[in-house]
Amino acid sequence: MKKNQPSQWSPSFRYTMAVIVLVFVTALLIYAREAVTMFVIAAFTAYLISPAVVLLKDNTRLSRTAAVNIVYFTALIVLVGIPAALTPIFFDEIRLVAQDILELSNELSAFLSNPIRFGGFVIHLEQIGESLAHFQDNMLSPLPEEALELLETTSINVLWILIILVSVHLFMSEWPRIREWLFHLAPEEYQDEIKILYGRLREVWMAYLRGQIVLMVVVGVVFTIAWSVIGIPGALVLGVIAGLFTLVPDVGPTVAAILAVGVTLLEGSTRIHVHPDPTMNNLIVGGITLVTYIILINAKNFFVRPIIMGRSLHMNEALIFVAILTATILWGILGALLIVPLMASISVVMEYLRRRILGLPPFAEGDAEKFKMPAEKIKKRSLSLKSTKRVKK
Repeated sequence: MKKNQPSQWSPSFRYTMAVIVLVFVTALLIYAREAVTMFVIAAFTAYLISPAVVLLKDNTRLSRTAAVNIVYFTALIVLVGIPAALTPIFFDEIRLVAQDILELSNELSAFLSNPIRFGGFVIHLEQIGESLAHFQDNMLSPLPEEALELLETTSINVLWILIILVSVHLFMSEWPRIREWLFHLAPEEYQDEIKILYGRLREVWMAYLRGQIVLMVVVGVVFTIAWSVIGIPGALVLGVIAGLFTLVPDVGPTVAAILAVGVTLLEGSTRIHVHPDPTMNNLIVGGITLVTYIILINAKNFFVRPIIMGRSLHMNEALIFVAILTATILWGILGALLIVPLMASISVVMEYLRRRILGLPPFAEGDAEKFKMPAEKIKKRSLSLKSTKRVKK
């Protein structure tokens, strides 16, 4: 006697449930948008590190878990451990720089407190001097409530950082299984198409990564030359830091600029000597360094980056320029970082949907063969994952 088979849902009920699920997921994403942002950061970080995992796994006999652990903890040591270890070494220098800036602020405030006489003209800047003094007092003597608020904000940020670090390791370790799960969401007859579409999207993001590497090299070389011309000690190291930090818009360039200006305030220049007083000369060199950085970093943002990304992703440079500025205004750092590959990915998906809607083959002639290799590799990897599960059982 046959068991009763469960009846299938009617089309109207399926559509209703699909709408309910879509509304629920959308509401959840809006409600937890801050958490979604952190997971996006973690996923993007994992994507940047993953090529090293694949390279290590393919050229050694290590398992994916071992390769992930080696790359992850090595990157963690480089990004977190080294700065943490160097902070005590440079603590005295940082304190001296802060003290010099404070003394300069006091002298400037006292200078502006009196009328400035120039020939027969008298310039009154007392209000600016008072504003500077008030700003300094507010920065140096925060209220207890503000200190508690700062402590609370810092604690929350530390928790978010821990979540990002754990999520990066999770994405790197479980990505093959997550990818297979995503493929199986599609009906079985369309899974081969989805795998080819994934191959195209993967090529877009790899092209973006190659463009970022080229951009980092260009920025590193240009700033190394610029710092060498100014005569900043450690020009090569500062140039490399500027190149690496350019991966993160706004924050990265700001940190690199602070490091370069800090070195000039402490050490001065080996080439520029425009004032007999060493402290004043260092301040002048610091100003020259800051102006040079602002000019070069804006040239990178407005000209170099759109050109490199446009050629890497075969997109119009002007469109990329407008998109980066718009994303920076609307979504800040993360938007500026992800807008270009997201636009290219949306273009790929929309072309696939357009061809499907019009009844055309899902991919242009030659694309299916070109991007079939990643799909075949995915199939082999999925088979290896299944065999690994069987051995464990």
